[in-house]
Amino acid sequence: MNDEGFASRADCAERVREVVGLGTHLVGVLLQGPDDDPSPYADWQRVQSHRYCQALMKARHGEKVVLMPEEISCPAAASVFGVAPLPDGLASGRGLKGFGIVQEDETGAQMFRGMTRLPAGRVARIVLAPVQEFREQPDVIVVEGPVESLMWLLLADLNLARGRRRTGETAVLQATCVDATLIPYVEGRVNFSLGCYGCREATDMGPGEAVIGFPGGMLEDICRAVEQLAEKAIPKSRSKSALARIGQREGVGSTAPGTGAEEGPLDRGATP
Repeated sequence: MNDEGFASRADCAERVREVVGLGTHLVGVLLQGPDDDPSPYADWQRVQSHRYCQALMKARHGEKVVLMPEEISCPAAASVFGVAPLPDGLASGRGLKGFGIVQEDETGAQMFRGMTRLPAGRVARIVLAPVQEFREQPDVIVVEGPVESLMWLLLADLNLARGRRRTGETAVLQATCVDATLIPYVEGRVNFSLGCYGCREATDMGPGEAVIGFPGGMLEDICRAVEQLAEKAIPKSRSKSALARIGQREGVGSTAPGTGAEEGPLDRGATP
């Protein structure tokens, strides 16, 4: 990747972060194969005995890390990255029942049967860092943050898809490794999740946060769509002007200056 492409990607990542209001970084994820050159990442921190979601957490907060597949400490994530078969206790569903996640073994078993997986040996190392740290295009970009912030990324994708409704695929299990990483990687599309038991227990994901992932090649298009939303839609929505009018009509509260509290077509029941 030339320096111009690197600069453009870095600028896009920072601009998206600024516009949608993220307190942490967009994370680039590179799934290197056995024949890929590891030397550009030789001085990055190699994390050991980490779950994938924990490596992602470190990258989200600015660290540059490399997670070797055999070092993934979560057996479910290790399985989907092709490291080892899923342990029987999980594959049977008994483990999820034991955690209190499901009521019946078969429910848990079905959740695992539907998981997106990579073949054994496909991944030799997983490289994670803020997007601007990569000189090559990451395979996937994963974003964790407040639900409202991620909503704008999804709306940006909806604009790119010319209004076709977006679908989020999840089993409320393996939200970061499968939902936000492997599904975008394998299917070449945006996917989103509300999180899962595992990533909420193992990382600092907050109760009001969720996760979304998209192919790395989409970043510049997402950035342009977000910039368009920033011209009117985002500030208008965040102004809460329609909420302020309710308070005015009911005699409580007042509309702050500059909120643009004029009545709009949605308030009159018209089609926007």
